Amino acid sequence: MEIDLFELLRGIDTPTVCNAIEVALGERGHYHYSRGSVATAGFGGQPIVGRALTAKIRASAPFDGGPQQAKERRMAYYKYMADGVRPAIAVLEDLDKPNICGAYWGEVNATVHKAFGISGVVTDGLVRDLGELPDGFPIVAAEIGVSHAFVHVVEIDTPVSVFGMDVSPGDLIHADIHGAAVVPRSVEPKIAAAVAQMLETESIVLEPARNAENYDFETFRRSWEAFEAART
Repeated sequence: MEIDLFELLRGIDTPTVCNAIEVALGERGHYHYSRGSVATAGFGGQPIVGRALTAKIRASAPFDGGPQQAKERRMAYYKYMADGVRPAIAVLEDLDKPNICGAYWGEVNATVHKAFGISGVVTDGLVRDLGELPDGFPIVAAEIGVSHAFVHVVEIDTPVSVFGMDVSPGDLIHADIHGAAVVPRSVEPKIAAAVAQMLETESIVLEPARNAENYDFETFRRSWEAFEAART
């Protein structure tokens, strides 16, 4: 059942998911989505869908522990990503925001995470190495950068806030070139029916506009009134 849900969500874009969440909730006011513009890399058409594996990073200052502690933290992070739930999306909060200065995501980390089976990344940090990133590993980031600076992992498997979107470990994430959204757990069992209902409702306006030979204001008015009566 869950596999079918993932397949369904991979077939629609993130704005459609946001609309469907409102349908499932029966009201507007769903705010669990990214705010502002994003920089993206690696999207070939399909969105990415998966459970959140979360961490927090910092690049503006060196790791505040010793070399052994730094190694243990690093290995704990990679083990978490390697062994976590699948399908998964790495969701990393950059604690330096709004003054982000070091890219965690580049050729090496993207290649390693793809090899682990991670579906992609959502981060409010930087991405670099655009010409060397592996194919089929989409990244939603805040900006494109040059250096990694002192970037290191601060926390693993904790709630994060990315682009104003609160994410807990295990949350269902949908992301594409527009940004990202969290599908609330209460909505997950309803989202498939909500997508179908929303697409049917939108067709009330779209079908006449796309197919009418003599589309005019009166045709629009009738379709819009029917649409308003049916929409959330």
